[in-house]
Amino acid sequence: MTVDLAPKPPASVIATAAVLMLSCCAALAGQPASAPAPVVDEDAPRWTFGGFGTLGVARSNGDQADFTANYLSPGAVGYSRQWSATVDSRAGVQAGVHLNRDWSAVVQLVSERTLRNGYGPAVEWAYVQYRATPDLSLRVGRITLPLFLAGDYRKAGYALPWVRPPVELYGAIPLSSSDGVDLSYRWQSGAANHVTQFFYGRADVPATPEARAKAHGLTGVSHIATAGALTLRASVLRADLSVDLARPLFDGLRQFDAQGDALADQYQLNPKRAYVATLGFNYDPGRWFAMGEIARMNAHSYMGDKTAAYLSAGYRHRDLTPYVIYAISRPNVPNSVAGLDLAGQPAQRVAAGAQLNGGLNQLLAAIARQNTASAGVRWDFYSGYALKLQYDRILPLSGSTGTLINVQPGFRAGEPVSLFSAAVDFVF
Repeated sequence: MTVDLAPKPPASVIATAAVLMLSCCAALAGQPASAPAPVVDEDAPRWTFGGFGTLGVARSNGDQADFTANYLSPGAVGYSRQWSATVDSRAGVQAGVHLNRDWSAVVQLVSERTLRNGYGPAVEWAYVQYRATPDLSLRVGRITLPLFLAGDYRKAGYALPWVRPPVELYGAIPLSSSDGVDLSYRWQSGAANHVTQFFYGRADVPATPEARAKAHGLTGVSHIATAGALTLRASVLRADLSVDLARPLFDGLRQFDAQGDALADQYQLNPKRAYVATLGFNYDPGRWFAMGEIARMNAHSYMGDKTAAYLSAGYRHRDLTPYVIYAISRPNVPNSVAGLDLAGQPAQRVAAGAQLNGGLNQLLAAIARQNTASAGVRWDFYSGYALKLQYDRILPLSGSTGTLINVQPGFRAGEPVSLFSAAVDFVF
């Protein structure tokens, strides 16, 4: 799928985002919504070029942990620094070639703060598309991972009503693309339009500066249905997931015979079958919008089994769109366990075992149990440019560090963290 980067009238921004999700087999780029479609020779080669970006700054009053919008980015604010421009800032460029009515290709590069190479550009999309029929298309290469409502354009901030997607949901699955194939089919039933998409691939990304997260056999299906102002999207995914983190912890647990082996087998992610199921809606009649999503994610490991959801609504008045969001994340497993039974162990092993139990529970505390209430406003002050201001009240609940990272010993769950963000989004 390609993102139409041409400017849109401010009143149709959210509607445009819904249309973007349905354009899996559309032309590589388009005209503004109000412009008539040009007459083109579909068999003549043609090129398209565009780009997008976000210039953002965030401030947090949390001094015992950092807020990050994406676990794959060290862009953090709070304990590390009160102000940060690395949380949301990014830039992207996209080039496409339409060879004829059947064959096309797209490359998209995105520069954002990463764990290993600063702001070095990375390939977000790079695929070849074959349109077998007007309704059936096949893509091969690096393609969008079609999981959420905004999964196809989550990094193009101008297409979003908010400064960033809710981290409870989108931060839980930070992967935005995979290397593989997908097959999309458009069809109709009554007044509803449908796009059904099957995909298969793999992903390999840095999880920390030293470790990588790998997903093999990444298989799933996504379905979008649109009827009038209502858009629905449902997706399911399974993958063999491995993350080479906390190896000393699990190696240490295995020194405690059968009970240590059982704990390591239960919580180590090397590899485990992971499942994700998502369901979302967007209702946008024009003057206002309401949208929401819910997802269940189970990695059968220390990453846990959790449910995350959000609801958001906004109202458009001329160039201004005030909005609100309420998001939650709840673990379906405990945030702490008894761990190793150290009764009768020698004093030295008791001390080592207690340290291992603490390390395991520190990992489990990161399975987010959190509420976030947000309010903001978007101002489309110029064609292709939008200024957004947003306030988030983040509340990690008892026993959990929530979605926060770089947690310090003085951190206390149940105390809210305030985050203020400002961003200018643009497309060209």
